[in-house]
Amino acid sequence: MTGRPEVLFPLFGALTKLDGVGPKTVQILEGAGITKPRDLLFTLPLSGVDRHRRGSIREVVAPAVATVAVTIGEHYPPNPPKSRGRPYRVNVSDEQTAFQLVYFHVRGDYLQKLLPTGQKRVVSGKIEVFDSIAQMVHPDHVVTLDEAEEIPAFEPVYALHAGISQKLMYRATQAALAMTTPLPEWIDPALKSREKWPDWQAALARAHRPKSPTDLSPHDPARHRLAYDELLAHQLTLALARSVQRRAKGIKSQATGQLSAKVLAALPYMPTSAQTRAIAEICADLGSEFRMNRLLQGDVGSGKTLVALMALLAVVEAGGQGVMMAPTEILARQHLDGLQPLAATAGIRLEILTGRDKGQARAQKLASLENGDISILVGTHAVFQKDIVFNDLRLAIIDEQHRFGVSQRMELGAKGGFTDVLVMTATPIPRSLALAQYGDLDVSVLDEKPAGRSPVQTALVSTARMDEVVEKLQHAVTEGRQAYWVCPLVEESEIVDMTAAQERFKQLRARLGEGVVGLVHGQMPPAEKDAAMARFVAGETKVLVATTVIEVGVNVPNASIMVIERAESFGLAQLHQLRGRVGRGAAASTCLLLYQAPLSETGKRRLEILRETEDGFKISEEDLAMRGAGDVIGTAQSGLPRFRIADIERQSDLMAIAQSDARALINTDPKLETTRGKAARTLLWLMEQDKAIRLISVG
Repeated sequence: MTGRPEVLFPLFGALTKLDGVGPKTVQILEGAGITKPRDLLFTLPLSGVDRHRRGSIREVVAPAVATVAVTIGEHYPPNPPKSRGRPYRVNVSDEQTAFQLVYFHVRGDYLQKLLPTGQKRVVSGKIEVFDSIAQMVHPDHVVTLDEAEEIPAFEPVYALHAGISQKLMYRATQAALAMTTPLPEWIDPALKSREKWPDWQAALARAHRPKSPTDLSPHDPARHRLAYDELLAHQLTLALARSVQRRAKGIKSQATGQLSAKVLAALPYMPTSAQTRAIAEICADLGSEFRMNRLLQGDVGSGKTLVALMALLAVVEAGGQGVMMAPTEILARQHLDGLQPLAATAGIRLEILTGRDKGQARAQKLASLENGDISILVGTHAVFQKDIVFNDLRLAIIDEQHRFGVSQRMELGAKGGFTDVLVMTATPIPRSLALAQYGDLDVSVLDEKPAGRSPVQTALVSTARMDEVVEKLQHAVTEGRQAYWVCPLVEESEIVDMTAAQERFKQLRARLGEGVVGLVHGQMPPAEKDAAMARFVAGETKVLVATTVIEVGVNVPNASIMVIERAESFGLAQLHQLRGRVGRGAAASTCLLLYQAPLSETGKRRLEILRETEDGFKISEEDLAMRGAGDVIGTAQSGLPRFRIADIERQSDLMAIAQSDARALINTDPKLETTRGKAARTLLWLMEQDKAIRLISVG
């Protein structure tokens, strides 16, 4: 693909080409992430100041901004004061009244020139009343009557970096606007007319030259359009990545249904319609000649494991192998426990491979894998190691995707030349974030709970009632019930978390007796952690004191009580995950959120949302509204794009439109060669989507 279109050259040139921008200002702007005129254009004003001309300051109620023509009176004192802190005053009068302009730390000769006694000037600034005298301290604008047009009637206000004035930002932005030219239209014409969006150049001009506060709203057609441009460029990149992946030939794995029929017949329940739908979508992908890239998103306890097994059986039926990966050994072993009996029912060999496999045992597993005796492998990321060779790997399933980066997805795909990839997550992701983060994947959602899962009663209890809680726990344990006790999250420090957990463990052991209470935390050696978990799973210990290591995936059907200490210190999604550890068996389950009073407004709101609903998707939307995108998926590995104008928390509907529009365009014009396709290339260059541009040239 040819380089950047010539029409965009000025916008990617030096900032020093802009009016009033010298080398010093460039340094300051670069500190704010503005390195070229294009960046200025995409830094929209945050608010505005009404500066339309008035006859007198009496037309506003102080404190307020006023713009009036005045006659300059005498300066007081006539010479600037020697002591720095003393004010310098200039008496002025408008059509109806007199007031004072006040300056601090200024040279008198400068002000004599700026405000010559007896002449007229237009001043604009904030009017305040001090000792019953109206004052304007350091006016924002002082101009002659001829220059009065320079003051915008509604002046945009930008977020500033130290050392940059509003005046300079305004001038530089207006100069950048003057560099723009009309660009070919990349938006679908029907969509553009339905939304009443202006052209690109007009939208920018309107966004930087607002006429009133309503022009600053994200719903204003100009701003709405600019946000859409950003989202469309992002979704085009993902759609191109998806089409390149989809054009990557896969191996057709046609399921016969023989093995899955045996497993379904042995199950004590029927799959939910959501499970059936997801299995059908996955099997259709496996049976096509293109590579599958699908995300299976299911709430806590929605039955992802069964869907995963059906997918694995489909490739085994077709003569291939499958691998299922979990982020930790505990989870890998749990998948093994859940899948092994079902695999046995189907009559196939399923094995686990973790970092713990050593020597002869490991060598035997590797040989069985290479000759195809092992049909399904369960493991941690240890299956990435170079010496692990499959006979015919057709499907890789990655559990808890947010712990695996995109590069690891690729690496795994490379293990089998044409491996289909299914990514699973039990963390319900709000729709807008799923679109932003996984737009290159197709998505299947499990939004129903399988039969037999009891609802969890959630209650809020103050830590002041701790003794009462421990007493109730003692009573429950004597009845044969099991409980988790999750310790507070302390300043992200595993060492402090560990100490808190050890203290709580000792206290509960003293109350409930030796051998009744177990302990797991992040600092334990893996073997000890696994042993403690195994004792709890086997029912030998009744209460498991833990840090958040049990957040994801641990499955103990008999555990029916979850106590979360200092619940206000956890995020909503995390609390929802923790609560999902109970309610897996037939017993009525309880989740106690212990909080320390007084609760902040947001802390209270978070805990109340949990009490009100068990719907993970609803909870995740609330979490997003309360915390923002970066926090919800953890900014460090979120892979979330940084948008300058679009707001993915509040414009998820726009993101969805952008995704379907981008996919439709790439489906009909994969190399972006039509008129609209070429316009879309310009958009990609404008939005610096270099990755997409490389994909076109590859494709």
